[in-house]
Amino acid sequence: MFEKNMGSADRAIRAVLGVLLVIAFFAWLSGTWAWVALIVGVVMLATAAMGSCPPYSLLGIKTCARK
Repeated sequence: MFEKNMGSADRAIRAVLGVLLVIAFFAWLSGTWAWVALIVGVVMLATAAMGSCPPYSLLGIKTCARK
């Protein structure tokens, strides 16, 4: 569906930050900041899993290895 435009380091960083934000939602944040952390964390996990970042596509950015 989407062309892969993220390298393995970019995907790993997004996955770790996504997990930390989801944990923050359940562990210590509350109110609006908790929901912002959850939404951003889920989006980061989804883009890491897909290997594609829509804003990267719009801006022509690729962090994956060139073929």
